[in-house]
Amino acid sequence: MVRVCKQGPFEKEQLSTSVVSIMKMRAQGAGAEVSGETPQQHCSFVSFGKAGGCSAPTGVFRGVHWLGVVAKRIIVLRKIWKPYAGFPKEYFYILVLVSKDLGHGARGEMAKRTFSTLEAFLIFLLVMMTAITVALLTLLFVTNSGNHGSSTTLSPTTTQTSPITQAPDPPPFQNFSGYYIGVGRADCTGQVSDINLMGYGKRGQNARGLLTRLYSRAFILVEPDGSNRMAFVSVELGMISQRLRLEVLKRLQSKYGSLYRRDNVILSGTHTHSGPAGFFQYTIYVLASEGFSNRTFQYLVSGIVKSIEIAHTNLKPGKIFVNKGNVANVQINRSPSSYLQNPPSERARYSSNTDKEMLLLKMVDLNGEDLGLISWFAIHPVSMNNSNHLVNSDNMGYAAYLFEQEKNRGYLPGQGPFVAGFASSNLGDVSPNILGPHCANTGESCDNEKSTCPVGGPSMCMASGPGQDIFDSTQIIGRMIYQTAKELHDSASQEVTGPVLAAHQWVNMTDVSVMLNDTYAVKTCKPALGYSFAAGTIDGVSGLNITQGTTEGDPFWDTIRDQLLGKPSGEIIECHKPKPILLHTGELTKPHPWHPDIVDVQIVTLGSLAIAAIPGEFTTMSGRRFREAVKKEFESYGMKDMTVVISGLCNVYTHYITTYEEYQDTVANMSSGPEPPFFNNLIATLIPNIPDRTPIGRHFGDVLQPAKPEYRVGEVVEVTFVGANPKNSAENQTHQTFLTVEKYEDSIGDWQILYNDASWETRFYWHKGTLGLSNATIEWYIPDTAQPGIYRIRYFGHNRKQELLKPAVILAFEGISSPFEVVTT
Repeated sequence: MVRVCKQGPFEKEQLSTSVVSIMKMRAQGAGAEVSGETPQQHCSFVSFGKAGGCSAPTGVFRGVHWLGVVAKRIIVLRKIWKPYAGFPKEYFYILVLVSKDLGHGARGEMAKRTFSTLEAFLIFLLVMMTAITVALLTLLFVTNSGNHGSSTTLSPTTTQTSPITQAPDPPPFQNFSGYYIGVGRADCTGQVSDINLMGYGKRGQNARGLLTRLYSRAFILVEPDGSNRMAFVSVELGMISQRLRLEVLKRLQSKYGSLYRRDNVILSGTHTHSGPAGFFQYTIYVLASEGFSNRTFQYLVSGIVKSIEIAHTNLKPGKIFVNKGNVANVQINRSPSSYLQNPPSERARYSSNTDKEMLLLKMVDLNGEDLGLISWFAIHPVSMNNSNHLVNSDNMGYAAYLFEQEKNRGYLPGQGPFVAGFASSNLGDVSPNILGPHCANTGESCDNEKSTCPVGGPSMCMASGPGQDIFDSTQIIGRMIYQTAKELHDSASQEVTGPVLAAHQWVNMTDVSVMLNDTYAVKTCKPALGYSFAAGTIDGVSGLNITQGTTEGDPFWDTIRDQLLGKPSGEIIECHKPKPILLHTGELTKPHPWHPDIVDVQIVTLGSLAIAAIPGEFTTMSGRRFREAVKKEFESYGMKDMTVVISGLCNVYTHYITTYEEYQDTVANMSSGPEPPFFNNLIATLIPNIPDRTPIGRHFGDVLQPAKPEYRVGEVVEVTFVGANPKNSAENQTHQTFLTVEKYEDSIGDWQILYNDASWETRFYWHKGTLGLSNATIEWYIPDTAQPGIYRIRYFGHNRKQELLKPAVILAFEGISSPFEVVTT
């Protein structure tokens, strides 16, 4: 049994014993907490069971059991405060007090004497000032109340004109069926230099520039009466760290009170492997990131919060439509031998070893104007392999880029009102590199159980995409995903209706009992990483001489581990069989715990759609079993025809979640999952912040390699400048882009910006030298749509200046190329 504690008086009901038991609760009274741990709590109990052949041997936590606790319903009552007589409450009180003081004073003075000419003049001025104040307050209120048409995209550093500590709910809309819908987008790129890229775990794969900016895209959906709401945020990162989520929730609470909470806010990573690392607090991830970067962490938090703030500001009445369809020719299963370990009868129910279905929500206002979309699709954003050093959003980001560019015509990339979120799903064993694995040295296939080559071993086995290079493959896969999303969006006609309900629980995944049947129970244990973790995948090998799917340890690595970290306990070895343990992370606590014990379990329903927020990577078959189990549980409560979508990489990272059968073969490495901790004094990055310098006789932004006088469509413009470390720009965001491509327009007699560093046609490379010297190279791949004319490239940077015995300062600078001509013939 798993104890499920909720603060406040709840009614308990008898629950069924399938893999996913759904807890039904009714919160009595307004403002009841969704989840918590206090000495005085009312606890219900949720049991686990067996479904779909997903079982676990004694003492071993396997499969999808960790999501056994999913809350079904919570109703939170709120009151919507209405302004009095058109004024906010604060203004009304101020005016009443002024009126009383003036009236009392006037009566007192008039009873005693008449006023002198000067006193009468002063009273006249006071009355006029009061009238002007009232007029200005009225104008301010009208202006603020009409501010819902504000820009949808902002950088994390854009400031609010009037800080709000407690934002009211939108007022009820009469005769309205649908939802209040708000969308927002904000930059969350962070560092693009001196930081590892997160995903492959390859040493030396650090950021050296930018292909595209990374964005946080927020979608807020509110019931018409304002009583219940949800916020879904798709963030272009490898995953969401627990520290990131906790800090975001803290800032939201500070600004909005209980409006946005841990139960109704979902943070989901797209799982790009080309985003920055350094935003984790658990030691295994800090080591993989080569240190914690507070610079990037703060930038990410600010970007995510800003996207939610924009979505909140833009709330307006609208409707939501749902559609589903298959995306063809973009996936392969990268662990096909493991998939085959699942029962033949189960596999026979499906036509493919990957989930090809995309689910899409189309959002429009009451006039039918497009606001945004959210889609979920299972694919790894690893078209950019581990040879890449440019920060980018990969194939799913390119799909979002294409959709937003189509809808936001006339806007630069990353700007405009329409927001398209392409979120992750059960992508654990799904690769976009559809040509499959081949030996890099011989070209022969290495699509075998161990993914190894006859010459060179596993380090030579790599999968590749359909394009000529990783950039081309990214765009090919992304475009096909976009095209399917466009078709689904344009044809969506099934309206989503019904309440918005949310539930969340923190679960200690090291101590969960799992009922395999009516009489047999097993228990979870501490997390550990096996040898396959160090082998990597066909999308990105580690370089170590370790093969995937190994079921035996290596004496060499075992000895090194034992000497450095100590031996794993017999209990954890037994618990994780047949996986041989490389790192017993659950038993390592210095300087901080190496893996999280506390894991978020969350579900949100939007009418007949259930969004399950998963803190990890489900494989194809484990995802299928999970969706079926959740749907079955809804049916047991009379809620039929529910659609269940898996939203991956949410809230905290717990590696892969497989079926029991797949676990025996691939030995996928699952972390295990009380309130989670927030650690201080994390291991900082070892890369120092050194002052930037220029060559003798040069200045920051000077052109070192100029553009040619003329280019044709299809060619590449390349300009090199005297540069400075781009990580400075994550601290001082004077400029919101590293580059612009500008065209001179005779009609206005000025330069017009056509591309920035969020454009897929541009690339920004940073070349690090010695002793603070560096260069920046900007490339523009001239598209077929480019118009003939005169162009130039501008470079924007920030340099760190350090004077003796003074604190460092970060200064903005820019450089401009010489003009060049683009011709079409």
